[in-house]
Amino acid sequence: MRTRQILCPTDFSETASHALKYAIEMANLYHVGLRLVHVIDQPVGLDNYQILTVTPDELSEIMETAAAEQMHKLLAELKKDLSVESVIRHGVAHEQILKEAEAAEVGMIVIASHGRTGLSHFLHTNVAEAVANGAKCPVLVVK
Repeated sequence: MRTRQILCPTDFSETASHALKYAIEMANLYHVGLRLVHVIDQPVGLDNYQILTVTPDELSEIMETAAAEQMHKLLAELKKDLSVESVIRHGVAHEQILKEAEAAEVGMIVIASHGRTGLSHFLHTNVAEAVANGAKCPVLVVK
């Protein structure tokens, strides 16, 4: 753990930004690099499930371009003395995060939890929980 990168998944939310602060602190403490990953979900349609006005490939390209722009902004805000790599993946979030953790042989994952409870927890996929249960390395879940 102390010699390998820390993986920090981000959806560019405020909660993910909070987790990133912990990841940076851990990376500085152990003098290791930081690896940011953003997962683009497979496009299905608009949020209200209306008919797509663009092809799925076009929508995927638009989503990737937007994610890349957000990732560049995030990287620009980070301290320059920290070694940071970024990756954008496509697919199911927890599966891609776990694949990235294994492929990069990270020492730790620092991930945000949106803190859903009750019916909301039941209806939404809990990415942080799935990552914590499936990871082969330590996972820090930040609220």
